Amino acid sequence: MIALGGTIGVGLFMGTNSSIKWTGPSVLLAYALAGAFLYLIMRALGEMLYIDPSTGSFAKYASEYIHPFFGYLTAWSNVFQWVLVGMSEMIALGGYFAFWWPNLPQWIPGLVALIIICLANLTSVKAFGEMEFWFALVKVVTIIFMIIAGCLLIFFGIGNDLHPVGLSNLWTHGFFTGGWKGFLFSLAIVVGSYQGMELIGVSAGETEDPQKTLVDAIKSMIWRILIFYVGAIFVILCIYPWDELGQVGSPFVQTFAKFGIPIAAGLINFVVITAALSGANSGIYSSSRMLYTLGFKKQLPRKFTLLNNSGVPVYSVLAVSCGILLGVILNVVLPLFYADASSIFVKVFSASILPGMVPWFVILISQLKFRKIHQSKYGGHPFKMPLSPYSNYFTLLFLLVVLVFMFLNKETRISIIIGVFFMIFMAVTYFVKYHGKTSEDK
Repeated sequence: MIALGGTIGVGLFMGTNSSIKWTGPSVLLAYALAGAFLYLIMRALGEMLYIDPSTGSFAKYASEYIHPFFGYLTAWSNVFQWVLVGMSEMIALGGYFAFWWPNLPQWIPGLVALIIICLANLTSVKAFGEMEFWFALVKVVTIIFMIIAGCLLIFFGIGNDLHPVGLSNLWTHGFFTGGWKGFLFSLAIVVGSYQGMELIGVSAGETEDPQKTLVDAIKSMIWRILIFYVGAIFVILCIYPWDELGQVGSPFVQTFAKFGIPIAAGLINFVVITAALSGANSGIYSSSRMLYTLGFKKQLPRKFTLLNNSGVPVYSVLAVSCGILLGVILNVVLPLFYADASSIFVKVFSASILPGMVPWFVILISQLKFRKIHQSKYGGHPFKMPLSPYSNYFTLLFLLVVLVFMFLNKETRISIIIGVFFMIFMAVTYFVKYHGKTSEDK
């Protein structure tokens, strides 16, 4: 549920219109293709976790099996990604609550939500897990209900005077509507919407019986996500011609409304609020563990490793929460300078995409050396990476193609540029402060 909560969110509820606009119904293939490659990434992570489960796993693997710099970069990329996601969610919350209370200052919902989530993360890992479970459950139940209701409408006409809508909207208005260029452009949004799957690795060191728990979770997770993403978008594209979706508002709201549910708008607004809370909740958990890892390596002050009685890194959680607090401050400041401050959400969120892909690269590369070093432990290993090393190479190539087309697309180019500048800054910082120094020197 942690992995589902971190993945099923803004990308599905808010990114669908953009990806459909670029490629039409073929976006279904984009989600399936990206899902298959992300499954390979999770299998590579699962192979290593089965032998060596540890908190902050992929940053640890990057340090040990590639180079300490990549562990440093991975940890900071994860922190940067989730702080930006958390900031964007706090910005978005103000707009969501304005649906019901238009006169409510937009910074108040974000501040209240951040305090609640921060306190839950400080309390215990169990409190975080319970909160994330219920956030994820709300999203999952909503999507399942939408898929069932949509299929009844498509195949039996229930909600449409018993006149089945059918499948013709998938092709009568075009399938690859933007050609291969549009299809490859859409992969940026699609791949971005899958970010968060690796969260299950961060929690590895804090689960009971990690081998069994993580193997079962990874095996089942990809199928659930493919069903939720591909299934939900399949229903939407069957009910509405793809070129009308930009004119009918949220496709999720419209699907519920089409089925005869008058409170559709309010219901989906509530679900999107839980998605925003879930994203911030996952972000605080994940990035605080990365700060803990950096503190343990003496690349941050030692206080970032201090734990409370529940085993929670207190200063790390507070530091990430303070970073996300910037999103609340932006909700106060930006309306003074911009007439439409809501557009800042897109700008802030998009900057997290490239840093969010860094863990995937290091997982795939780390696994190649990990297998060579730990070959003696693979005798009864039940969860090996399929077709490795060739599957690693193909997946790395896929990720590189996505990045190239993100840069070529003017609507996603800024996210690449911000990500590149961030990584250059972190590289300079590492090689100036830490390269070649012993732990005593740090």
